[in-house]
Amino acid sequence: MVNNMNYKKVVVLGGGTGQSTLLRGLKLFPIDITSVVSVCDDGSSTGRLREEFNTVAVGDIRRVIVALSETEPLISDLMNYRFNTSSDLDGHTVGNLILTALSNIRGNISDGIESLSKVFNLKGKVLPLTEDHVTLCAKMKDGKTIIGEHNITEYKNKIDKVYYKEKSKTNPLVLKEVEEADLIILSMGSLYTSLIPNLINKDMIKAIDKSNAKIMYVCNMMSQPGETDNYKASDHIKAINKYLGKRKVDIIICNDGKISSDVIKSYRTAEQKEAVEFDKDNIKKLKTHIIHNNYVDTSVGYLRHNVEKLALDIFAYLLK
Repeated sequence: MVNNMNYKKVVVLGGGTGQSTLLRGLKLFPIDITSVVSVCDDGSSTGRLREEFNTVAVGDIRRVIVALSETEPLISDLMNYRFNTSSDLDGHTVGNLILTALSNIRGNISDGIESLSKVFNLKGKVLPLTEDHVTLCAKMKDGKTIIGEHNITEYKNKIDKVYYKEKSKTNPLVLKEVEEADLIILSMGSLYTSLIPNLINKDMIKAIDKSNAKIMYVCNMMSQPGETDNYKASDHIKAINKYLGKRKVDIIICNDGKISSDVIKSYRTAEQKEAVEFDKDNIKKLKTHIIHNNYVDTSVGYLRHNVEKLALDIFAYLLK
């Protein structure tokens, strides 16, 4: 793990595949990385383990560990291996089972992650946002309240606000890292169900307000159905700023590359997603500094950020 006091300290808040994708790029540079992972996912293997063992969600933690790992690709394949069987193991991933076991052995998920981090030689720290069992809820624009991250994602209506059903305490290790950070990155990913859950607790907002770090948001390239339909880049900033305290988003990173009409049509048909408009003039009105580049990458068969170019732009900003 990185332990060099000369490195800039970067804290990445997020969850889901967006955060792990960003980390694959950042780990290529001399940066002291701390990844803070939201733990409210309740779908698939993670949801079943949460219900059975009363633990935090481990699926996104697993993805982040794999992303930061410096071990052989086989380890990645092993951690992400999902059983396909007629037994109770069906649908579970090996990594989720390992993290749940380590959480029970060590007494909490933070110590379990630390044990696994040493084995996998992580390029950074991985911390759960909280040790508490939390349930994400959403008040929708139509007045209904939806309970559970998976149900929120499935419900096709605009979100008014998200909150936790239970009182929870932010991991003290997370608060320390945030207060000492040189840069706080809000990762791309599902805005209301992966990113904003990191910003709900008051102690987290207090830590961000205490920090001297700039707040950087990496904007999604595509909308999230039921969460950010018709959102422009500036709308993402406005949504995040509602949950922040005295501090607001200082910098946004946006894609200015052209996404082919075939790719857009494919996402529109299969996933009801649209390209997020980079509305530069509206962003400037929010007094948010803009970093933009062509981050479009379809080399793996689907649209994603070019993580090397993205991470290089972030590193270049750190050097200023």
